Amino acid sequence: MLNLVSILIGLFAMLFALVGVIPFPLVPMLNWIAFPIALVGAVIGMLSSHNTGRNLNLLVLLISGVRLFLTGGLI
Repeated sequence: MLNLVSILIGLFAMLFALVGVIPFPLVPMLNWIAFPIALVGAVIGMLSSHNTGRNLNLLVLLISGVRLFLTGGLI
């Protein structure tokens, strides 16, 4: 059950992260929303006995974290 919750949280965060990759003004700020949501999903995924939800959230963390790192946390 926790794995399913983690996958749903990961898909929700992935929506923000993929839209946040678009380089229009102020759209990349969505990564500041996606990062903590994916972090919560990863913690929930770690409590599960399966790895799918955790891995999805770690992928979202990687995407949004790299985008924030490359832009210095700004637009």
